[in-house]
Amino acid sequence: MSLVVVDEPIPVPEKRDILEAPPKIAVTPCDPWPRPYYLEDGLRRVLPYHFTYNTNCKQRWRGRELLDVFSTEFRDRPLAYYKDAISRGMVTINGQPASADRILKNGDVVSHTLHRHEPPVTAQAIGIVHEDEGLIVINKPAGVPVHPAGRYNYNSLVEIMRAERGMGWNPLPCNRLDRLTSGIMFIGKHPKAAKKMALQINARTVRKEYIARVRGRFSDGEVECAQPILAISPKLGLNRVRANGKDARTLFRRMAYYPPSEKSQGVDEGSPTLDSSAEEAAMPPDLSPQDDGYSIVRCLPLTGRTHQIRVHLQYLGHPISNDPIYSNSRVFGPDLGREDSSALADDDIITRLSRMGKDEVADAVAYHDERVADYEARKAEKLSGRRCDVCDTELYDDPGVHELGIYLHSQRYACMEGNWSFETPLPLWALPPEGHKGPLEPTADTDMIGPVG
Repeated sequence: MSLVVVDEPIPVPEKRDILEAPPKIAVTPCDPWPRPYYLEDGLRRVLPYHFTYNTNCKQRWRGRELLDVFSTEFRDRPLAYYKDAISRGMVTINGQPASADRILKNGDVVSHTLHRHEPPVTAQAIGIVHEDEGLIVINKPAGVPVHPAGRYNYNSLVEIMRAERGMGWNPLPCNRLDRLTSGIMFIGKHPKAAKKMALQINARTVRKEYIARVRGRFSDGEVECAQPILAISPKLGLNRVRANGKDARTLFRRMAYYPPSEKSQGVDEGSPTLDSSAEEAAMPPDLSPQDDGYSIVRCLPLTGRTHQIRVHLQYLGHPISNDPIYSNSRVFGPDLGREDSSALADDDIITRLSRMGKDEVADAVAYHDERVADYEARKAEKLSGRRCDVCDTELYDDPGVHELGIYLHSQRYACMEGNWSFETPLPLWALPPEGHKGPLEPTADTDMIGPVG
């Protein structure tokens, strides 16, 4: 082989033509074991810890300034906090400090290191309804989110179960329940079992029945609501009946009606006191105005939209008594959104709802009447005015036991082919109050209502 003389040198590519190194992550998220839990005052608490969120730049973030993304996408902390965190290097892009006006682009990794304060959840144990080699059927306590999300990480169902059974164990939820809802859930012990049950549930070959406690005297007989549902503000978890929403259908039937009495005007006579056991303490008392009594209603969702039962009950004029969103007259006005499918007031509703939990508390859990003189001792979670000594973040008060859930319970799941059926006892808040007669458990002739269709 002969050498060829080149008169002109081969140009060296400019730096911009050289591939950049993969993005570096600022801090590896901590994963303490055992989990930093402790139990106090009927609550499961998590000691504060430093944690780094690493997030790939989302498509809607591209071309926007870093501070603008944090101020509009996240509600957990005020704008001043994010300005300070960026200036101190607690927020980085691709492992490097960035300015507040840095424009985000595709491929960026945004890291945010913070002193994490998780909200407490109930200390009530996760009930085991059934367990075999592949599945665990549980009775989820109200107020516990299923997966780590938002302000919750270790105080989530999957992390609590992992802490109880060992670090290497990976619980696989097969169905979902809102954080505020209690009741039946299926947890796979391995992927094959989880997939099999999830497919069966998603194929609509399983009947699901819920129990709810609602305002007023619910109608007699079977009631069907087939109003479509639209997500109005996913950020706030707000859904409403809209003609352009997704198809939704729920059947309802009243189990019992309990009229008001002198004793029940204000703090609900059928609710447990603060001196009750941990299980009872997790049941929220009804602090909303109940001049027309309340009903226990059986709910059969035939579709699976987010907040479907809660939205349909609100539309029918019988919202869940202590629902902080859909039974909130400060947000929806005195009619509480009954038969309202208009979008005219959406902006005002979103504005009012966004204030709840920050400088106000929802009146569905904060009935400001002289009949509830001890409310301040049991107030809902809101900013306290106190600050963390480590990170100077404003802290929330503990939620009262009444703010850890709503009166909605997943009571029964049953295979339509008759192969299996699982149910829980009625929750305490569904039992008849003192001095009244009513159902203590679902009876054989009324186990399920209506055809699936």
